[in-house]
Amino acid sequence: MDIHEIINSYQSVIIQIATPYGTGTGFCLNEHKLIVTNDHVVRGVKEAVISGKLFKKVLSQVCYNDPKYDVAFIRIPDGVDFPERKLAGADTVKDGDTVVAIGHPFGLNYTATEGIVSKANRMHNGINYIQIDAAINPGNSGGPLVNTEGDIIGVNTFVIAGGDNLGFALPVNYLEDSISEYIPYKNTFAVRCSSCLNVIPESKFDNDYCPECGTKMESAELKKKGYKPSGAASRIEKILESLGKDVKISRRGPNYWEIEEGSIKIYISYPQSGFISCDAFLCRLPKQNIAPLYEYLLKENFNLENAVLSIKGQFVLLSSIIYEYYLELESGMKIFKNLFEKADYYDDYIINNFNASPGILEET
Repeated sequence: MDIHEIINSYQSVIIQIATPYGTGTGFCLNEHKLIVTNDHVVRGVKEAVISGKLFKKVLSQVCYNDPKYDVAFIRIPDGVDFPERKLAGADTVKDGDTVVAIGHPFGLNYTATEGIVSKANRMHNGINYIQIDAAINPGNSGGPLVNTEGDIIGVNTFVIAGGDNLGFALPVNYLEDSISEYIPYKNTFAVRCSSCLNVIPESKFDNDYCPECGTKMESAELKKKGYKPSGAASRIEKILESLGKDVKISRRGPNYWEIEEGSIKIYISYPQSGFISCDAFLCRLPKQNIAPLYEYLLKENFNLENAVLSIKGQFVLLSSIIYEYYLELESGMKIFKNLFEKADYYDDYIINNFNASPGILEET
C-alpha cells in the first residue's frame, strides 16, 4: 500500500480521547471491541470522552490500565462496526523500515507523519521499544504505528524531550500480551500489577493492593478516587450543569471545556490566573465589504453586556472574561447564558447579512 492509501484506510478507526487531564489518541481493534491507547492518556479517570469518524462524541468506560507497558483499553461505543485492522508480527519490524505514525497531536484531528525505524529494538526500562524518526507530538500518544502493508506494528508512546524526532512505540507483542491477559475479564475493570505483572480484576482488589504480591496498585487507587474539580473549576461546572450542559462530555483538559451551542463551539478556560476566558468562534470574515461588518461589530459592542465582539485571524469572536472572585452561580449563569444565546444569534445574523462563511474550526 502507498502512504496515502494507508492514511485513508485508518481514518475511521482513529479515536480522539479527552479527559479532565488532557487529550490523546486511540485506535479501535474491532475483533476485541476495544479502543487501545496509552495508560498515561487515561490514568486516574473512570471514563473518557471519545469521538471518531463513525460516531458522535460519547463517554466510554476505561476498562483496563497497564502501567508497566503504558497501555490502556476503552470500551467501543455500542452499535458501531469498525473496519478490522491487523496487528503485524513483532519480528517483522526491521531497522530502516518505512512507518507512519497516526494520531491527534495538540488536539488537532487526524494527523499522520512518515518516517523510518531508527532501531527496531531499543531497550528502555526493561522494554524493547521501536525507535522511530517520525514526529510524535503531544496528542499522538496512544495512536498506531503502521508499516507499509497497512498493519499495526506498535503503539506510539513517548518522545525524548529535546530530541530531534526521537520517538518510541511499544511493539505489538506487548499489546497482544495485554489483550490476551485481559480477555478473561473483559466485562469488568482490570489492572496489571506493575510489580508481579499479574492482571487483577476489580473483584479481587485488596484495598487497591495486588492480592498476589502486595504491591500498591496506583491505577486502581486513582480510578477509585476519580476526577473531582475544585475551586473555580467546580463553580464553572456547576454553572454549566445548571444551564443543562453535560460537563463530562465538555471536558477537554485541565480547566478547559468545549461547549456546543447550535453550530457554534465555545471554549472556556481557566488558566488559574484569576480570570476565566470564554471564546465563541463564530463565522469567517467575508472576502468583500468587510468595512460594513467592522462598523456593525463596533456598534454592537456598545449594546453588549459582559461580552465583546472582535476579530481573531479570519474568525469573528464573541468573548467574555470573568474575574474568578466574582464568579458565583447566579452571576455566572447570567454571563454564560448570554454568551451562548448571543453567539448563535450573531453567527446567523452575520452570515445572512454580511455574506460571511460558516466557521469550521476542525475537520469532521
